[in-house]
Amino acid sequence: MWPIMDECKLGLYLHIPFCETICNYCNFNRGLFNSSLKDRYLVALESEISRIGDGTSVDTIYFGGGTPSLLSPDEVFGLLNVCRNVFDVDVGAEVTLEVNPETATTTSMKGWLEAGISRVSFGVQSFLDTELCRLGRSHSAVKAQEALNISRDVGCQDVSLDLMLWLPEQTRKDCRSSIETLISLNPDHASLYMLELYPNSPLKEEIVRSGWSLAPDEDGAAMYLDSLQQMDQAGYQQYEISNVARNGKQCRHNIKYWRDGEWIGFGCGAHSTRGNYRWKNISETEQYISMILDGESGISQRRLLTREEKLGDALVTGLRLVDGINLDRIEFMYEVDVMERYGFEMEAFLEDGLLLYESGWLKLTRQGMLLSNEVMRTFV
Repeated sequence: MWPIMDECKLGLYLHIPFCETICNYCNFNRGLFNSSLKDRYLVALESEISRIGDGTSVDTIYFGGGTPSLLSPDEVFGLLNVCRNVFDVDVGAEVTLEVNPETATTTSMKGWLEAGISRVSFGVQSFLDTELCRLGRSHSAVKAQEALNISRDVGCQDVSLDLMLWLPEQTRKDCRSSIETLISLNPDHASLYMLELYPNSPLKEEIVRSGWSLAPDEDGAAMYLDSLQQMDQAGYQQYEISNVARNGKQCRHNIKYWRDGEWIGFGCGAHSTRGNYRWKNISETEQYISMILDGESGISQRRLLTREEKLGDALVTGLRLVDGINLDRIEFMYEVDVMERYGFEMEAFLEDGLLLYESGWLKLTRQGMLLSNEVMRTFV
């Protein structure tokens, strides 16, 4: 079931767009690290937070990127201090820092924890050097293992690892090997993502140029199912399509995205959802800095969500969770009987075992998670 959390409390997302190298598969808003640009960006970021802060209760803060671990502990402390000055941040708030393994040292890890980080999320992606090389990653498999061990040695009690599945040239055996290494490191949480090739990604071009192949769809599906079975056997609980955790270690911040919660995103390209509004900041870093320092909002798009849009979002994101959607709650919030409105369209998915409806809950089966996009099109 759901981890214990206060759904009414706000989450904060801080976007750090800088990377020392650009991975060939990445589609996030990021650019190469520049020290002077970073300094000006942090001034703008602190200014935006100060301007928007209204004393609201906050129980999660998430540093994403980019590579947030390029920030020094003092810089992380400064940003968190601004958040605490203008929001009512819980003493036990979950404060996550995304960390690239090559940036993790004993000194940096100690410093981040002392600055207020309570959770670290390592972007490992694979524990095989050949696969890391194909992805353009800067760390080795050994360095990734060292980074996690360092985090434990300095006292971090909440550690997550990201792995990617269905990589170029990856076999089911290769995938099992990475999962076995992950399990041996005993993180509290893991995210297991199927590789998504974006149209303009350098990796897509490199696959063609190098003659690499992706395993057939059925093997990709088997990698996903194999990996989750391995995690099950190791005592992890799947709680979302791509996420597993030890008991009580689910990512509280990300659950806000999937449970119809509210968050404010700060920084270039950051998204926010609060009340009946959704907005997005300008993506380009220099333009964001100029707008904020000129006293402008930095928002490029802002719109009022209709009840139908909010209903669709609640259904689509809620189905990502293993527990699925409480239809009584949906009817109370949106005055819609989901089974009455969508029952005909869902009938085939229910008959094929992709969807399960029981005791007032609608959920994807594990097999259904492989076809989640097809199922979710019912609601949009």
